[in-house]
Amino acid sequence: MRGASLIRTGGGTSGRAARSRTAPAAVLLAAALALSGCGATGDDSGTSADRGVAGPQRQQADSAAAEAGAPAVGSGRTERREEPPKPAAAHVVRTASLSVEVEDVSKAAGNARTAAQVAGGLVEKETTERIDGTRDSSHLVLRVPQKAYDEVLRELAGTGKPLSRTSAAKDVTDQVVDIDSRIATQRASVARVRELMERAGKLADVVTLEGELSSRQAALESLLAQQASLKDRTTLATITLDLVEPETAADDDPGFPDAVAGGWHAFVTMLRWLALAIGAAAPFLAVAAVLAVLWRLLLRRRAGRRGPAGDA
Repeated sequence: MRGASLIRTGGGTSGRAARSRTAPAAVLLAAALALSGCGATGDDSGTSADRGVAGPQRQQADSAAAEAGAPAVGSGRTERREEPPKPAAAHVVRTASLSVEVEDVSKAAGNARTAAQVAGGLVEKETTERIDGTRDSSHLVLRVPQKAYDEVLRELAGTGKPLSRTSAAKDVTDQVVDIDSRIATQRASVARVRELMERAGKLADVVTLEGELSSRQAALESLLAQQASLKDRTTLATITLDLVEPETAADDDPGFPDAVAGGWHAFVTMLRWLALAIGAAAPFLAVAAVLAVLWRLLLRRRAGRRGPAGDA
């Protein structure tokens, strides 16, 4: 009985010891679950509160971001949008021809030169001549910057009465890009030939490379000249301007002064023709006068001979 009691007593002791060890663990587990539950509840309540307060503001921010093309606020994603490539600068050759009737060609030509120079351009060519001996005309070739092309053209057209006007624009962007690319390639080719010349050890190789270098440099210079010509034509527009004075209109209703002037002109014309006729007949009249004198002398001699013979 004592053994059994001891066994029961020992068992009870061991059971109490086991219960004493598991009790703190159970308390800690319960506390952890309670804390986690409180935390979850707090998070949920905080989240719902945030949603309730910041919901409309976040929707407005999302809609504004969508209109601006940016990612939505709070979406957690940052979309990278590739910027479109910038278009290459256009290269355009502009030309225009303008014919204007003006009262004074000299003054209008001076105004055209001033307009071109003020715009930053120049007068490439100018020719002035007189038509029919009564009126002047002038031909000018003006080079003006592209940005001042329209303004200068309007100013020139306003100097008088426009008679004709033509304008043209040609896009040479492809040519400019092609020339630039070929120049870069040709320069690299020239550089390679020069490197080979520096490494060449034989005279024959040097001579061959010099000939190749000369031909490639000539091709490069030709490309550079084309590039300079395109740059000049795309930088400065060309305006061809023709200035002419109006024709003098004839008076259909002449008056007394016109009649006097016409009569005087007819009288002078008659005297001129008479003088011309006399001048043309003068040689013949001189010869006729000489023949008449000789004839009279001959008649006198014959009469003198007959006189003495009759007296005898």
